[in-house]
Amino acid sequence: MPTVRHVLSEKGRDVHHIRPDASVFDALKTMAEHRIGALVVLDDGHLAGIITERDYARKIALLGRTSPGTLVREIMSTRVICARQDQTVEECMAVMTAKAVRHLPVLEHKKVVGIVSIGDMVKSIIADQKFIIEQLEHYIQGGR
Repeated sequence: MPTVRHVLSEKGRDVHHIRPDASVFDALKTMAEHRIGALVVLDDGHLAGIITERDYARKIALLGRTSPGTLVREIMSTRVICARQDQTVEECMAVMTAKAVRHLPVLEHKKVVGIVSIGDMVKSIIADQKFIIEQLEHYIQGGR
């Protein structure tokens, strides 16, 4: 089974982030520009939280607040579930399912070195299954 390290080597290690004192509007703008659903929140280079489209929907839109008038720190999730590079995709999917999260920042020595999404996990599993099927077909055909 592939690991988070493998997923990051395929998708890249870019981590889009924002400061906790930025406005939620700026966070949404950054997410839209990069076509992503979450931003890591860094305070002096340290992981302080994560802000997602789900946070916006539940803590701004449904409560009648405004995104320009609300700071990221007011709605970000501070209990961030993270992954390690040596974890398997299967382990991460189990955590994501159990904790109902769609994004896992990847830490190495307390530093964010990447982020993986549930979509990344599904893509990896599909690629792994495709490879296994191709190998089995090759074996059945006698290596021809």
